[in-house]
Amino acid sequence: MTSQVSSPAEQADGTVVGEQRKPAGTKDVRRLDRVIIRFAGDSGDGMQLTGDRFTSETASFGNDLSTLPNFP
Repeated sequence: MTSQVSSPAEQADGTVVGEQRKPAGTKDVRRLDRVIIRFAGDSGDGMQLTGDRFTSETASFGNDLSTLPNFP
């Protein structure tokens, strides 16, 4: 059985009919031109390691990346 993602149909009196759900394990995919991801933490929380790993992974997928360190 297959189902589709759709908004529920609304009758004239405002009642909702026929809401369909997507199958378990499926995800919506959207392409975005820009994304801002911020990592925050205190000294000793591993923020440098997190930033290093994130930079390596996102660059391996061919994404452009710029970082802006913020020192206290």
